[in-house]
Amino acid sequence: MLGIAQHFFNMPMNKKALNHKEDPIMIQVKENQSVDLIHAYTSIHPDARLAPDVRVDPFTMIHHNVHIGAGTWIGSNVTIMEGARIGKNCRIYPGAVVAADPQDLKFDGEETTVEIGDNTTIREFVTIHRGTRDRWTTKVGRNCMILAYSHIAHDCIIGDNCILSNNSQVAGHVTMGDWVILGGMCAIHQFVKIGNHVFIGGGSLVGKDIPPYIKAARLPLSYSGVNSVGLKRRGFTIDKINHILDIYRVIYNKGMNTSQALEFLEEEFPASDERDEIVAFIRESGRGIIKRYSKSSLDEDYAD
Repeated sequence: MLGIAQHFFNMPMNKKALNHKEDPIMIQVKENQSVDLIHAYTSIHPDARLAPDVRVDPFTMIHHNVHIGAGTWIGSNVTIMEGARIGKNCRIYPGAVVAADPQDLKFDGEETTVEIGDNTTIREFVTIHRGTRDRWTTKVGRNCMILAYSHIAHDCIIGDNCILSNNSQVAGHVTMGDWVILGGMCAIHQFVKIGNHVFIGGGSLVGKDIPPYIKAARLPLSYSGVNSVGLKRRGFTIDKINHILDIYRVIYNKGMNTSQALEFLEEEFPASDERDEIVAFIRESGRGIIKRYSKSSLDEDYAD
């Protein structure tokens, strides 16, 4: 493999350079393959593998053992460290750090990765850390938006189409399903699991698992109803949404404990993919699921 790394700290600092008016340079990273629109004031390791049309803005550093897919843009002052696997058509904004060492005392320098799915946006000053021996990777899915100042710790698995709003803090080993939305300044405890299509209100402290299809809010964090607005936007029928609502009425409103509610659902409730997904999630929960805010609260109305 051929490589030419242009290091800004070795370049003469002339007036033209200080004004950033120089033309972009071409950096060859592989035989018969070149990367266009790489600014002269970048530092790219010769062993990094960038698709031909990746654009890298000034003062960005890309370490060795990095793969970046076609159509991706890397803003200025970004640091992409070893083990990063970045998909196609991603956008990484200034100040972000991808694939730094995990903040885990057990980490011993093992070769691990961060995987970023296609079409994912990483905004300013986001930090995403590599995995450890637990999972060997930290993964962010496709079509995600990770907004400014958010942190994703080691060994997290984030699904597709997720939005982490500003200042979201996700501790290690968290598993998050598809279509999850975190409001701003959420803090997720390590090892928490969050199901598909969950919406979590801003400023929430998440210490328990959150089953699929629901909203979670208030203090302490509690079940706040089915995420009917989100489900409608994603094409769920009214009948399907009301079916999910009936499932959660059994879990939260009928005065049963969790084991009794699951047994009732399996024995008495019409089978469906959603029922089976919810029951399996709760049975496999390691931390227990969030509770309802008040037993005296009224039932939710059906969606229409």
